[in-house]
Amino acid sequence: MVLVGLNLRPALSSLAPVLNRIQQDTGLSPLAIGALTTLPVLCLGLFAPMAPWLAKRLGAERALASGLLLLAGGLALRGVPLVAALFLGTLMVGAAIGVAGTLLPALVKRELPAGADLMTGVYTMALCLGGALGAGLSVPLADHLGGWHLGLASWSTLAALALVAWLALAPRRAEAALPSRAGSMRSVLGQPLAWQVMLFMGLQSSLAYIVFGWLPTLLMERGYGEGEAGWMMAASVMVQLPAALAAPWLARMGRDQRPALLSVLAMITAGFWLLLVGPVSLRWLGIVLLGLGQGGGFSLALTLIVLRSGNSRLAGKLSGLVQGGGYTLAAMGPLGVGVMLQLDLGLVTITAVLLAICASAAAFALFAGRNRRLEIDAEGRLVTR
Repeated sequence: MVLVGLNLRPALSSLAPVLNRIQQDTGLSPLAIGALTTLPVLCLGLFAPMAPWLAKRLGAERALASGLLLLAGGLALRGVPLVAALFLGTLMVGAAIGVAGTLLPALVKRELPAGADLMTGVYTMALCLGGALGAGLSVPLADHLGGWHLGLASWSTLAALALVAWLALAPRRAEAALPSRAGSMRSVLGQPLAWQVMLFMGLQSSLAYIVFGWLPTLLMERGYGEGEAGWMMAASVMVQLPAALAAPWLARMGRDQRPALLSVLAMITAGFWLLLVGPVSLRWLGIVLLGLGQGGGFSLALTLIVLRSGNSRLAGKLSGLVQGGGYTLAAMGPLGVGVMLQLDLGLVTITAVLLAICASAAAFALFAGRNRRLEIDAEGRLVTR
């Protein structure tokens, strides 16, 4: 599971540091580049709801293996020096990550029900590590391999390794059957708690994918060089590792997760402000705060899926809704930044929009962070307790 998690971010974070090269080589407009950064996030949302359906028909293990195979193929396709191949490969990557990322919370809930929140922190830390490697190594790989095409395609090797390891070591366990109507996606959709978790996931994820897609570009707008901007993003993502691991543990210390959620959002807010409009001398404080906040925020968002579901089947359904709807909403973030850059609105306006998203996420965190859970009652109905 950790090795799978390691593969779910390099495909996204490795793109941002070479966007300027892609734009220069292909002649794509800022709006088209924005669409390229939005495409994988949109695919995460569109394909995440398919994960429970695939798991039901293929089994969770085979469904996850299929996602890894599609991921390796999409990454390899991005090595073809054609704009169409770049977009198609990116679409495949987004679809694969949408399926694989949605299946992981249900598998964690099934295999480690007592420690599902802490295990979520462990594999979320692997996601953050993968994101940091993708951001930090993207430019060096492009230089070493002779172009951004091969640099992007080289990540298919790591995906292939994860596929082989998963086929060899994947757990095998039958899941208990639930009443068909109680475990349906429609019944989950009828629960306000599910929507509250989804909206929090979507808003905090939009900030994360703005970082993956545009942070180096925004930093270069402030006057930093290409290499420095890439490493600043990598440093911020690397700081996410300890936060991703610690956040679920810290969230256990209170009666619910609201204090932890509000704390990480406050750090994200301060980080964006310091990096984009604050004093340049405090840029590394901004990097640390942004990394701690986003690592903790994403880890807590995934942890909410397992904490708000009473069993692994419900976790799978809730994961499909939360990640499907959440990532579809999150896709608007990178696209919106692309539009604002196309309109030349400036860093002050972009920063104000980012801070408004943080405030909206805090509002939904107050509801999603309450100590409540979706369960099947004695009569076979889905209820919130």
